[in-house]
Amino acid sequence: MYSMTTASQGHPKRWLILGVICLAQLTVLLDNTVLNVAIPTLSRELGATTSDVQWLINAYSLVQSGLLLTAGNAADRYGRKKMLVTGLALFGLGSLAAGLADSTGQLIAARAGMGVGGALLLTTTLAVAMQIFTLEEQPRAIGIWSAVNALGFAAGPLLGGFLLNHFRWGVIFLINLPVVALGLAAVVILVPESKNPRGDRPDLLGALLSTVGMAALVYAIITGPEHGWTSARVLGTTLFALGVLALFACVESRVPHPMLDPHFFRDRRFTGAVAGAVLITFGMGGALFLLTQHLQFVLGYGALEAGLRTAPLALAVVALNFTGLSARWTARLGTPVSIALGMVLMSAGLVSVATLASHGYSGTLLGLLLIGAGCAIANPAMAHAIMSAIPPAKAGVGAGINGTLAEFGNGLGVAVLGAVLTSRFAAESLPSALAAAGSAAERRRLVDTYASGLTAGQLVGAVAVLLGGLTAAALLRRAERADLEPAVAP
Repeated sequence: MYSMTTASQGHPKRWLILGVICLAQLTVLLDNTVLNVAIPTLSRELGATTSDVQWLINAYSLVQSGLLLTAGNAADRYGRKKMLVTGLALFGLGSLAAGLADSTGQLIAARAGMGVGGALLLTTTLAVAMQIFTLEEQPRAIGIWSAVNALGFAAGPLLGGFLLNHFRWGVIFLINLPVVALGLAAVVILVPESKNPRGDRPDLLGALLSTVGMAALVYAIITGPEHGWTSARVLGTTLFALGVLALFACVESRVPHPMLDPHFFRDRRFTGAVAGAVLITFGMGGALFLLTQHLQFVLGYGALEAGLRTAPLALAVVALNFTGLSARWTARLGTPVSIALGMVLMSAGLVSVATLASHGYSGTLLGLLLIGAGCAIANPAMAHAIMSAIPPAKAGVGAGINGTLAEFGNGLGVAVLGAVLTSRFAAESLPSALAAAGSAAERRRLVDTYASGLTAGQLVGAVAVLLGGLTAAALLRRAERADLEPAVAP
């Protein structure tokens, strides 16, 4: 086992190990974005209804978001390498079942199984990275880990479009198998085992409550736009989720070995990073959701071309993080300033997309590059702030918190900014409204109204990102000043 006492020198094969865990991470991310491109094909070949399509996407995210904290806690207790191997194996089995499915029910069940593997992978990869690198190298390692997220976002639609043009739809899942096999072999050979040396007793009640509460909350957010935010189903699910999570908080404050230690929230670095992470993912998740619709419905690009035109965002993130530029800027500026700068750039990028996109792609390109540069600086700094505020022995839980915030913020952003769009454009969808339009003038008016709703949503996202940056930076700055104050003798 790789001892935490030797972590000050870093693992001798740490960069190779980072490549292995990033490969595992990329497998999960690619599969999620590839599925979005495959929805029309699945609807046609499997006869998937709108409800089926929603569950094909939501089954994975519900299971994964619900299990992230539990998966991180299991990794800390039973061993991060063991959970990484388990996650890869489950993800591979789920991919095989999905690729061979011949009904939407089978595919939805396979996607849920993949969500279990995905939760284990997303938490253990970041936790392992924190264990094998020195404190000085951690920001760059997290930057590369974050860049892989952007790479998955950019490459998924392109890979999906290519595969669907040449092969049966099942290959988008079966292509995971050789990658999973390679990842398993590399993890077994290279990745060191690490876990919490205290070996706390499992917090089974906490695990159950957090899983049920988070899954219910994400379900309410996902179904809100469809059923209405004031519907009995959505309100009932929300109240149930909040009640379960409140009970979870109560239990965690009383048990001797809590899964999520309430004392974390007394650390200003932790609360600052958490506040910023929720707002950044809220603004970015919702705004990027609107951007893809803008490119296709307003500017008229096809799915593959829209994917290509959003690629500059991810390429900017990859370039700045893989070269280490963002890590050097963070080291020079400090975490609070880096987070503020990154989120100001992202906010400016969202404003650019919202206000200049109607003048052609150049305004969108400028916005994408600004967003990419901001992501490259702010996201690793935010993740490092969360992870460094938590004891190394709880690295898995820290990664679970980081992942949970991303899932929650993204889901909330899509729901709320989607509601902003709906408030401006009341029709069920733009394509159906255009099909029913009686004249060219009416179609033009519909497109203009839809574009106005998209602009309003993106501007709300820009404000959320800016507020997130300022809030996180202020709280982290106060925490740093408090740490520097000399202890006052009693």
